[in-house]
Amino acid sequence: MREIIFDTETTGFDPKNGDRMVEIGCIEMINRVTTGNTFHAYFNPQRSMPAEAEAVHGLSDAFLADKPLFAARAQEFLEFIGDSPMVAHNAGFDFNFINAELSACGHPIVGLDRMVDTVALAKVRHPGAKLSLDALCSRYGIDRSHRTKHGALLDAELLAQVYVELRGGRQIGLELAADSIEIVTETKVLVQRNRVFRQPRPHAATEGELAAHAVFLQSVDTPLWGA
Repeated sequence: MREIIFDTETTGFDPKNGDRMVEIGCIEMINRVTTGNTFHAYFNPQRSMPAEAEAVHGLSDAFLADKPLFAARAQEFLEFIGDSPMVAHNAGFDFNFINAELSACGHPIVGLDRMVDTVALAKVRHPGAKLSLDALCSRYGIDRSHRTKHGALLDAELLAQVYVELRGGRQIGLELAADSIEIVTETKVLVQRNRVFRQPRPHAATEGELAAHAVFLQSVDTPLWGA
């Protein structure tokens, strides 16, 4: 199964307010193993970078000034992701931005039915725990010492490791049957497993056991179970 693990960096929180995507990093996984194929790009947002956003990812106006517009690489991005499921942390945020950018340059949006949200997965597996990418890396012993600022490709690489753990680790086969069906929404995970049912084994007492029991009852005064 092919999946795309991805992350974005932006100028803010909401494309409806004029915020733009400035970086995207995508990693290809097949059967929950990274293949080494990636798509990574920076984009000129055609607007200034707020100081608060730059403090998070370190992408300045000067750095982004000579980068292409999203429209220039949109087709390449769409060819890379194909029709594969798209996995992101707090995926609704990232989907809002990539679909806003795709719509702005006349491309079809990515359907939300392809969205897999690792926050939703983590809520099911670790209810009540901290769900940030940093917290999940700590929980699973994933080294993030080189992550001094947010970066789309770096965060996608960390998320790929977290995603494997959320799906049961490298021993996935021990947790999910090969023919199981998994549906992921933003709020919960529904898992249907096909099970093999065996016929019940006979548990009736033998004639010898019944005879021994009858003898035992004769030695008990008014046994409650003798009726």
